[in-house]
Amino acid sequence: MVYRDAGRPGIEGLPHIGPKLAAAVIELLLTRRCSTLTRLQGDTEHVLAGVPGIGPTLASRIHAHLGIETLEELELAAHDGRLTKVPGFGRRRLEIVRDVLTQRLGRRQPPSSSVRLPPVELLLEVDAMYRQGAATESLPMVAPRRLNPSGAAWLPMLHTERDGWHFTALFSTTPLAHQRGRTRDWVVLLFHLEGQPEHQATVVTEWQQPLRGLRVVRGRERECREHYALMSGHGQHAA
Repeated sequence: MVYRDAGRPGIEGLPHIGPKLAAAVIELLLTRRCSTLTRLQGDTEHVLAGVPGIGPTLASRIHAHLGIETLEELELAAHDGRLTKVPGFGRRRLEIVRDVLTQRLGRRQPPSSSVRLPPVELLLEVDAMYRQGAATESLPMVAPRRLNPSGAAWLPMLHTERDGWHFTALFSTTPLAHQRGRTRDWVVLLFHLEGQPEHQATVVTEWQQPLRGLRVVRGRERECREHYALMSGHGQHAA
């Protein structure tokens, strides 16, 4: 054992171990506790508790059950069904948390009222076109930079133009997409009008009612419900 044989200098002599980390390791060895980790856990739960609809008790449960530490991870859990497994989370509370995180993180909301976004039906059309092309292997393949140590070109990519909008579509390659097994489900759409900044949206398969099993644009679920309700009224079915 390094600490028994060489003491603190031995711990600090290990690769990538500085004085602060060495102190934390020694505390853990001697007391089976780590005040640094305890403090970090408290900070994490404070961040989660600051979301309306959660509070300290639920924040502690979320961290204990799911290991969530950031608002981004909380947002994902609110969309993929994991939050409903935490005691105390009903559908109404879930909707509140999803709406709050959408506004707070602000990735899928217009940065100002002057910014145009494509209608959800157009985003869903491009999403369907991309997934069809990926399924039939008719799209060009590119090599993603993330989690692709071999450099293989396996990621299908679509470029298209619809109603003046320029679209690029590709499956999500984020670590969370890999972790949740959604690399063939989550589709990232990059879009812009000529001469305008580029924005993006993520399209996923919804897991809860009333849109369970249907494709939805994250952050624009209400518009998607209206879209599918209109399609149902016309006697059509979602792809």
